[in-house]
Amino acid sequence: MADAVAGVPPTIVKCLVWDLDDTLWQGILLEDARVVLPDPIRAVITGLDARGILQSVCSRNDHDLAWARLTDLGVAEYFVVPEIGWGRKSDAVRRIAQRLAFAPDTVAFIDDQPAERAEVAFHLPQVRCYDAREAVSLLGRPEFSPASVTVDARRRRQMYQAGQRRADEQSRFTGPAEDFLRSLDLVMHIRRADDADLSRVEELTLRTSQMNATGVHYPDEVLRALLVEPRYEVLVTTLTDRFGPHGAVGVVLLERHPGVWHLRLLATSCRVVSFGAGTVILTWLVDQAARAGVHLAADFRPTDRNRMMEVAYRFAGFDEEPCGCRELLALDADGGVQRLHLVAREQPAPVTVSLSAPDLTVAPPVDADRPATPRPAGVAGGAGGGAG
Repeated sequence: MADAVAGVPPTIVKCLVWDLDDTLWQGILLEDARVVLPDPIRAVITGLDARGILQSVCSRNDHDLAWARLTDLGVAEYFVVPEIGWGRKSDAVRRIAQRLAFAPDTVAFIDDQPAERAEVAFHLPQVRCYDAREAVSLLGRPEFSPASVTVDARRRRQMYQAGQRRADEQSRFTGPAEDFLRSLDLVMHIRRADDADLSRVEELTLRTSQMNATGVHYPDEVLRALLVEPRYEVLVTTLTDRFGPHGAVGVVLLERHPGVWHLRLLATSCRVVSFGAGTVILTWLVDQAARAGVHLAADFRPTDRNRMMEVAYRFAGFDEEPCGCRELLALDADGGVQRLHLVAREQPAPVTVSLSAPDLTVAPPVDADRPATPRPAGVAGGAGGGAG
């Protein structure tokens, strides 16, 4: 395996692909049906799963026989999109990455055979390859050690598996798309974030690109400071349905001014675009602004990936027409942010999602005993506040 560049943190592995014979288990299944799973390897499997790292299988074996043995050993549930057959392993690893929508440099492969590792490394040079003898050391390696493990990360596998069941049912559904969404019993909760939410909120601002209105990453310390600023709302959105939780899928950063609410950031997970989650959040926010009797101003910074977010804003009615309230809000220093504007009007309730959300027309209570918090870097004060 190539050494990491000195001083550069390694890219975190999102999926480890296991060979089976003499790697995950001891022995060769086609020669001994009683192959065993060593306890240290079992600990690695459960440990990676607890960190939100997905795992898959790439093995030259009889599929039904191998899967039955994984089931008997009590670990089949830990593996997604398995590739058990007789083709080239590089092709199998590539299919796994594609099905998970993971970049090759976030995928790792472990095998006891040098020739198999070399074949994968030749065709997929960005995939990190490990000797089976290194398996018990993986939990101690930085590339398998995320800086923080959120609630959503700990159940990433279960969410992925629920998504597969959901997709399978959708493929069999023959009615209109809206009827399918109704059949999911979708429940969306929008709530004010607390300290426990911040790692996931930060993750959403960092990892979400297609549905991030500005592409700005808000680190933990900035978000923590905003939580105690009375004029700011930091909102987190979760989504569930009858298949299970989608986890935290959206974040809103809103700054209140007299007569106008400044939507500094709206970001939603790409996983829930097909459920209209971003539209539901935005429609709710427009309705809240209308009930509060204020206009909405929204920051948008075009990137090479967030065209869908601009379409969502435009479809909701945001434009660049001049307005006195809009002119009060200064753009960021480099001029890369567009300031979109909307005269808010009350909106109907969503028809495909059951929505639970706070009343933003009533400001949250302020704890008078709470000590003042230094203003976060990059967040200016007053009506002209502005770094995006």
